[in-house]
Amino acid sequence: MNKTEQAYAVELQGLQHAGGVLWFRFEGIKLRLADNTFYTPDFAVLAADGVLEMHEVKGFWMDDARAKIKIAADQYPLRFVAVRAKPKKDGGGWAVEEF
Repeated sequence: MNKTEQAYAVELQGLQHAGGVLWFRFEGIKLRLADNTFYTPDFAVLAADGVLEMHEVKGFWMDDARAKIKIAADQYPLRFVAVRAKPKKDGGGWAVEEF
C-alpha cells in the first residue's frame, strides 16, 4: 500500500469500528473486463447495508484507470467508489465520486 491507501485503510478501520463498514480487504478482488484485461480495485468493502463496494484510492487520475473503473461499473452489479485525499488546507478528509 502507498501512503494514501494506508491512510484510507485507517479511515475504513474507523468506519468498521463505528459500524458503517462490516468488512474490507486491500486488493481482495480481481475483476475480468475483457480478454487479458483485468481491474483490481484498491479495496473491496462490505458496507453496513450489505452492499459490496469497490473503492479506488487515487492521488490523481490517469485516463486508463478512469476508463477501467467505468467499464467495471457497467459490467458488474457492484457499487464503485473513487476516493481522493483532500488537502489539509481545504479541511482534509476524502473527496468521493461514485460510478
